[in-house]
Amino acid sequence: MQYTSLSQMITAEAATLAKGPLAIVMIEDDVEVATTLRHHQQMGFKAVIALMPAVFELPRDLAQTVIRVDYNMSADHAMEQAVNALMEPAAGQWVYYCYNAEFFFFPFCETRNVAEMLAFHTEERRDAMLAYVIDLYSDDLDVHPNAVSLDNAHMDRSGYYALARPDADNHGHPKDRQLDFFGGLRWRFEEHVPVLRRKIDRIPLFRAKKGLKIRWDHTFSDEEYNTFACPWHHNITAAICSFRTAKALKSNPGSKFEIDSFKWHNSAPFEWHSRQLLDLGLMEPGQWF
Repeated sequence: MQYTSLSQMITAEAATLAKGPLAIVMIEDDVEVATTLRHHQQMGFKAVIALMPAVFELPRDLAQTVIRVDYNMSADHAMEQAVNALMEPAAGQWVYYCYNAEFFFFPFCETRNVAEMLAFHTEERRDAMLAYVIDLYSDDLDVHPNAVSLDNAHMDRSGYYALARPDADNHGHPKDRQLDFFGGLRWRFEEHVPVLRRKIDRIPLFRAKKGLKIRWDHTFSDEEYNTFACPWHHNITAAICSFRTAKALKSNPGSKFEIDSFKWHNSAPFEWHSRQLLDLGLMEPGQWF
């Protein structure tokens, strides 16, 4: 299933877009493309949509099971335009988005699928879910110069913090139930990261609706979508374990030769299991047990 444009896919796959949850994987380069797509298929999404350059190839099994769309992720505002184009066609459905070399984890995902998790989240009258983007990186940049290694992936086990999110429309007072979260490589190597790109919070999973817009900073036009919990108790949060920042730091000319290693005294091998993320407080089950 391959389409030459997003509009062509939306027209042809109207029935598919009406049955969520849907996953959109935005492919920026050729790193771990197949691994990312298979991971999200295994999470239980009804359909996985790959937005990717036409020159990239997919293994035969994925070419037959993934909805592929020719798309240029290097264009300005590529993420916002793609997600917003799907808001109305997928209205009422849960939609998830990420980039290649990013892997979605939620509490107990080894034994429960994403549809089960969202059924509970919906019962709690939530239309969006907060996730932290947790940086992954190779422990040896000489062996893995692009910083990507599934077998030797490491993560920071500490160094995460949150600040109140000021409301420009309310004299800078903090927004209700909204925080800006920081940590990982964007914090440790902040001199190489623009200030506006240092946050690690994202709302990657949301219920699409007509008129809703996503913004360049991964927040939504409906402020309730940007909250970390409902007013009465904590809700489920998730994690996106991502090589994206490490890749960028080792490919950008300004930082490539300045960084010899991402490891530090708070690095830990990534175990590819939700239990580790729960134990470190990088996601929480809320009332879901």
